[in-house]
Amino acid sequence: MYRILTFFLCLFIITSCNKEQSINTDIPEDENSDFIAAVDISSYPEIANLNPTFKDLNGTPKNFLDILKENGVNTVRLRLWVHPNNNHSGFDEVKTFSETLTNHGFKTWLSLHYSNTWADPSQQETPTQWQGIPFNALKDSVYAYTKKVVTTLQPDYIQIGNEINTGFLHPYGHITNNHSQFISLLQSGVSAVKEHSPKTKTIMHFAGIENADWFFNQVSSIDYDIIGFSYYPIWHGKSLSNLKNTMQQLSSRYNKEIVIAETAYPFTLEWNDWTNNIVGLEDQLILHLFPASPAGQSLFIKEIKKLNKEVNNGIGFCYWGAELISWKGPQATDASPWENQALFDFENKALPVLREFNAD
Repeated sequence: MYRILTFFLCLFIITSCNKEQSINTDIPEDENSDFIAAVDISSYPEIANLNPTFKDLNGTPKNFLDILKENGVNTVRLRLWVHPNNNHSGFDEVKTFSETLTNHGFKTWLSLHYSNTWADPSQQETPTQWQGIPFNALKDSVYAYTKKVVTTLQPDYIQIGNEINTGFLHPYGHITNNHSQFISLLQSGVSAVKEHSPKTKTIMHFAGIENADWFFNQVSSIDYDIIGFSYYPIWHGKSLSNLKNTMQQLSSRYNKEIVIAETAYPFTLEWNDWTNNIVGLEDQLILHLFPASPAGQSLFIKEIKKLNKEVNNGIGFCYWGAELISWKGPQATDASPWENQALFDFENKALPVLREFNAD
């Protein structure tokens, strides 16, 4: 009996040790858990209304969000407009979709445009209801709106403005014409986040590489968390080494984490509806490295991820327009200008580029 008890006691000790060793060896696998492998799918709620069938990499029909999740996408970026002409990208739609995304296990990243429509370097239109009000009232509105967003939606990341190269909330917050007001408005947004959702990380978002250092010097007094910028070869140059060097210089100079907030690449130069595509010519590509093919698209994102991990404080990337198939049919002239840059082909089947989202 004593020998039997001794045997089982030893077996128990060995098993316990093995379990602890197993637990310890699992820890390193989480080293990449904070790396952002994101997609912007802001138009998906609108597209989903028409019930398109999406297929996984094997061609099997499957839930759109499940396809993203099983291929390593861990974060979803959504634009938020103040009072859009329709409900799309408005507060209620984004709130509902954010809850769905959270339930699917995604982190959420909000891009606050502080506008009723698209905001980018060429336009930063103040929402109609905020136009003409005293500047202090506008600051209060920015603070109150941002507070409402973060307390209700509780995002993991939030941009205070979208591609704010020229400032935002024009003409009040023009970066050169009204620089002090620009900084004051930014501070109102950041303060609302810090005071009411301290776990949410704030992002300053610049479009491109050229003049990026000048811009981030302009906002150096703001206590934000992450440098973010857009990189599209068609607009921002075709040198990935220049991209990497700029990222490293910005991160080092300003001692910030850095993320590629928007990027994309075509898998073809063909089209699948009658809406004019933004990219459709070979001279818009980095052709010698990345042809407009499924393999070229995959290689482009592989390199984007690789250089991001090689940069000190590089924390990830976001693929813009992952969902933008030609959802209104082949003859639509008001649908997707991006279906040749989506992460799904013209049959709505997942493209090989999705494999690059898995952390490695």
